[in-house]
Amino acid sequence: MRKNTLGSLIWLRIARFTHQSNLLSNDFLKQYGITAAQFDVLNQISTYQPITQNQLAIKATVSEGGISRMLTRLEQEGYIQRKQDWKTKWISLTSKGEDKMLEVFEHQLTFQTSIVNESLTEEEQKTLYTLMTKLQKSTENKIEN
Repeated sequence: MRKNTLGSLIWLRIARFTHQSNLLSNDFLKQYGITAAQFDVLNQISTYQPITQNQLAIKATVSEGGISRMLTRLEQEGYIQRKQDWKTKWISLTSKGEDKMLEVFEHQLTFQTSIVNESLTEEEQKTLYTLMTKLQKSTENKIEN
């Protein structure tokens, strides 16, 4: 029988939670006509606009191949606009995209917060946030180097 390390068990739990959370978010966001991945991309654009397609692919929870297809769909829906500046594509929200974020953001925030609040005390949330931030910064540094 194989023995898992504590690190591998933690990684599996994080991966499973992320998958389950995305499934729940996709179900919740159906009423707004977007997916969890689209919400993430629109939120990243809203926060950092104008943003390049490469920067967005790094920040979003979408593969580099998937980001191009998603941006095409979001552009067809009228949520984003892309402007070509020589070799760089800059992405911004349209007014329709801004309206969609205004419509959805607080609801998604409340939905995700309720999942955490139902499972963890405030002290546990603070500890988890600190630990996840530490892990994320570590992996970010490995990706950048």
